[in-house]
Amino acid sequence: MDTTVNNVPQEIYEQIKAEITNKDSVVGIDALHTHILVLHRLMQIKAKFDALNEKLGASKVPY
Repeated sequence: MDTTVNNVPQEIYEQIKAEITNKDSVVGIDALHTHILVLHRLMQIKAKFDALNEKLGASKVPY
């Protein structure tokens, strides 16, 4: 059975942790880098959602 952390597979969790960790930061992560990664992924999801809506003939979400 795979180990999970907050419903994230351990391997993926460790990859993300390594990507955002910053030992020089007071909180232990690079907040700017983390926000950029999250926002980029959300933009990718929105683009896929818009493409699906377009295929289905639905109107685009206004935001």
